[in-house]
Amino acid sequence: MTPRERCPDASGEAGRTDVVRSLISVVTLALAASSLVACSGSDEGSGPDPEEAADALAEAFVSGDFSAVGLAADRDEAGVADEYAEVVDGMGDLTPTVAAGDVQEGDEGDSATATLAWMWPVGGEEWSYTTEAEMDLVDDEWQVAWDRTLVEPSLQSGTVLDLTPITGDRGLILGNRGDTIVTDRSVTRFGIDRSQVPKARAGQSALQLAQLLDIDAAAYAKRVEAAGDKAFVEAIVIRKDDVPGAVAQGYAGIKGAVAIADDIPLGPSRDFALPILGTVGDVTAEMIDEHPDRYEVGDQAGLSGLQARYDEQLRGVDGVVVNAVASDGKERELYRVDAQPGRPLEITLDLEAQQAAEAALANVGPASALVAIRPSDGHILAAANGPGTNGYNFATYGQAAPGSTFKTVSSLALLRAGLTPQTVVPCTREVVVDGKPFENYDDYPSGALGDIPLSVAVANSCNTAFIANADKLSDGDLAGAAASLGLGIDHDLGFPAYFGQVPAPESETEAAADMIGQGGILASPMAMATVMASIQSGQTVVPRLVKGVDVSVPAEASPLSRQEVTALRTMLRGVVTSGSGRGLLDVPGGPVIAKTGTAEFERDGKVLLHAWMVAAHDDLAVAVYVDEGASGSGTAGPILEQFLRSRG
Repeated sequence: MTPRERCPDASGEAGRTDVVRSLISVVTLALAASSLVACSGSDEGSGPDPEEAADALAEAFVSGDFSAVGLAADRDEAGVADEYAEVVDGMGDLTPTVAAGDVQEGDEGDSATATLAWMWPVGGEEWSYTTEAEMDLVDDEWQVAWDRTLVEPSLQSGTVLDLTPITGDRGLILGNRGDTIVTDRSVTRFGIDRSQVPKARAGQSALQLAQLLDIDAAAYAKRVEAAGDKAFVEAIVIRKDDVPGAVAQGYAGIKGAVAIADDIPLGPSRDFALPILGTVGDVTAEMIDEHPDRYEVGDQAGLSGLQARYDEQLRGVDGVVVNAVASDGKERELYRVDAQPGRPLEITLDLEAQQAAEAALANVGPASALVAIRPSDGHILAAANGPGTNGYNFATYGQAAPGSTFKTVSSLALLRAGLTPQTVVPCTREVVVDGKPFENYDDYPSGALGDIPLSVAVANSCNTAFIANADKLSDGDLAGAAASLGLGIDHDLGFPAYFGQVPAPESETEAAADMIGQGGILASPMAMATVMASIQSGQTVVPRLVKGVDVSVPAEASPLSRQEVTALRTMLRGVVTSGSGRGLLDVPGGPVIAKTGTAEFERDGKVLLHAWMVAAHDDLAVAVYVDEGASGSGTAGPILEQFLRSRG
């Protein structure tokens, strides 16, 4: 007879036929009847139904409750439940779907074999297989012969199931020439293993380790004391090659202190473009709350910078392997879902240029930044932040008055207003606008005072000459010139970027200050490097850092004319040949064009100076910013010069 078909009873009434039931949505049970079971024709058809016994067994495997299952006399309900729990404990929180399919009764009607269809949701896939349950009819009850093969057909005595995650490798971050910038690198995790130190001693050990590692001892001790008895409480992660000798030797003498070798995604050095690239670490509670379908406790994800912005692309997809683990610890693979690596992120940073930029800033105390852009294609080759920035991304997102470096923009606006490099302008010691006096910088050369060509005013950075010509400009002229040079118009470049602002002035005084890069004018080092890149290339440059993000020149940016570009290059070359940029005169290669600048600001009741210098040399445009300095040429100039010479 066919599966699930009962024999007619002695009265000749038709038996019932049940359709094979499957609780597994995507697993089809094609269980064909291969033999016929003889019907006795007697009145014995009213006994217990083996199908119901098979269903009860399938349900028990899902719930873990075997109270409704008839068991052979040598087994009890509690013992079987405990053994089943032991077998599947290694599958973690996964719950199987189990369905009873074909039930084949023996010739005598006192035995039956039930087929069970199993499905485990493993790693986003379905691990499906079947097992067979042998049942005997004893005292009008179908009893199951318990064995671990009911759970998985190849399990032997003492063998259990174990599910082990396989971490998907995080995608690489690749640089301008395909160099690997971020990849897994060896680190050492130092911390306290609470299982290795008594609770009463844990706080003392934490204080000792924190002092050895030079971290906040009180805060770390508090975390250790609050942790569970088996927790590992991480104190710090240090690159393997950077572990101080005193730490490597001293931690072992602290009760419960351990050092765990690991590999995590890192740049080539500790601080390499760190504010830009960002970090990877344990997901936060906030991230889990915001994306419960993406993250769970224990996951690793990008926490800042590009690592966070492109986490979905960079994150690998974890796999999983299910093993049968024998009592001696030997493993046998039963099922595997391979991990999938994340997709690489290609960026424009150049390994050598970034390292040279960071070397040039290494000894600068105040906050500082250096950005280098390739004018021919807008690629950001370096975006370095000095040690004084405390992790803040000044390079592409800093906001400060650019001072006289903004005279690159003012010069273009004046050229469009009809002036030429030869136009004579008044460079006085002082000019008063609406009652406010404006002067030149303290050591302005006296020989460059008086009526001088605009080119000389640019070369020597005469503030009063530019302010005296502010009335030549109409509303929007300064902003329009800035837009043509890539400043003041926002773009989504796929990373945190500030292009600066050139707002309409609210007074004559502010309009005067705007001409010399103060007033309402703000820019980032990236924005000022973009200005120089546009002048060097002869067309508006839009910087690029992430290669997969398309960028284009906005419609608001009026194209630069050949005459404008020639005039700007000529005047900025004069800064190097006869002005404040003389230190760049003998840099190898093509001619260097440059502009220095300082911008006054007030902090804690003191008037201080931002120091700037921008330059372009061959296919390279550079901006250097130092938050507090003496002058553009004296503070920012040597940094820029070191960078350009290192690139030669």
